Amino acid sequence: MSEPQSFYDAVGGAETFHRLVAAFYRGVAADPELRAMYPEEDLGPAEVRFRMFLEQYWGGPRTYSEQRGHPRLRMRHAPFPVTPSARDSWLGHMRAALDEIALSPARDEEIWKYMVMAAHSMVNTDEPQYPGAIDVSGH
Repeated sequence: MSEPQSFYDAVGGAETFHRLVAAFYRGVAADPELRAMYPEEDLGPAEVRFRMFLEQYWGGPRTYSEQRGHPRLRMRHAPFPVTPSARDSWLGHMRAALDEIALSPARDEEIWKYMVMAAHSMVNTDEPQYPGAIDVSGH
């Protein structure tokens, strides 16, 4: 009896994840709020790390853990102010990337649900408050 096919294999393996992450980072590169969270001049290393993480998470090679250890996503994102608006921008670029690679509806829904959950869990900072802003909390 054979093992069930992984998500990674079912969607086309490395080629699909290369296309997804490349499309995503094209959006990030053009987004001033998100681009500011990448201290490296070149987004290439971040693109490789994210692709390796996704490939491993979805059943592909374990290269991410072999090179970087446990993902520790919240810890790795802690130095950056991930606000609700940054999360929404991130999700917008991921949605566009997923639309571009056109997975089957069931596979798209599966990966999208994960992306939404992960993006929400990375929020670590409230939106900045500006002088003169109205405090709607009643304080």
